[in-house]
Amino acid sequence: MDNNGLLWSTRWPAPAKLNLMLRIVGQRPDGYHLLQTVFQFVELCDWITFHPDASGRVSLKNTLPDVAESEDLTVRAARLLKDTTGCQEGVCIDVEKNLPMGGGLGGGSSDAATVLVVLNKLWDLQLSPGKLMELGLSLGADVPVFVFGHAAWAEGVGEEIQPITVPERWVVIIKPDCHVNTKEIFSAKELTRDSKSIKISDFTAGHHQNDCLDVVCQRYPSVKNALVDLSEFSDAKLTGTGACVFAQFDSEIKAVGAYQSLKTKWRVYVTKCVNESPLFSIMKLGGSLS
Repeated sequence: MDNNGLLWSTRWPAPAKLNLMLRIVGQRPDGYHLLQTVFQFVELCDWITFHPDASGRVSLKNTLPDVAESEDLTVRAARLLKDTTGCQEGVCIDVEKNLPMGGGLGGGSSDAATVLVVLNKLWDLQLSPGKLMELGLSLGADVPVFVFGHAAWAEGVGEEIQPITVPERWVVIIKPDCHVNTKEIFSAKELTRDSKSIKISDFTAGHHQNDCLDVVCQRYPSVKNALVDLSEFSDAKLTGTGACVFAQFDSEIKAVGAYQSLKTKWRVYVTKCVNESPLFSIMKLGGSLS
């Protein structure tokens, strides 16, 4: 099999992310909030396979419930690449969905980023990482960091990104049985919007607050309950606007122990935090994993 065939047959990861910190430091006239946040990836992933379509059509093998194919972020990402470059190629996108929807783990954004990065390679479009990040931002605020592919300190609306290296610890993630509406949280009158800007060194020193935490806990009791239960094992935090909460551990044994205790009550995952996106780890290997 030639290299191109091998790339087409590869299952490509679309990893989850955690927000290790989220500060809201202002608001633009257009309503977008100005943030400071730290992204780190985890090894929990959706998996995407691409099948060439000689007709030039972009389609999904399986659509998500209540999401029209034309509105799916993966389809929108592929069509955006075609519209931007004039590419005539087609593709059928097969997504193995493992990341919970509406949990703050960035699943839809990560799926879109994997489409942008991989189809840029498969279709030999040769768009720069910066251009792909620009396209990604038009799809969603979290898409650029997944295109960036490394743990990052992010500012602005999330598009001003620089790499950061943080400890790669084991993590337990709880997905409460609710879907937090991000727009609702950012529209809340009681949301803090004037946190003081900090530096990376402040984050490293332990400034890990999430300004959305109080609002989410007030409106979604199950998130608050998950934080309480997880806090029995380690310092529990909210990722983004949730609904997922997480706690990091110094060893796999401690993380698995917490997972075993919590799994009878909650939808829970145990995985590893990583600074390099699993997608880019595979890209370095030439797409040789499947």
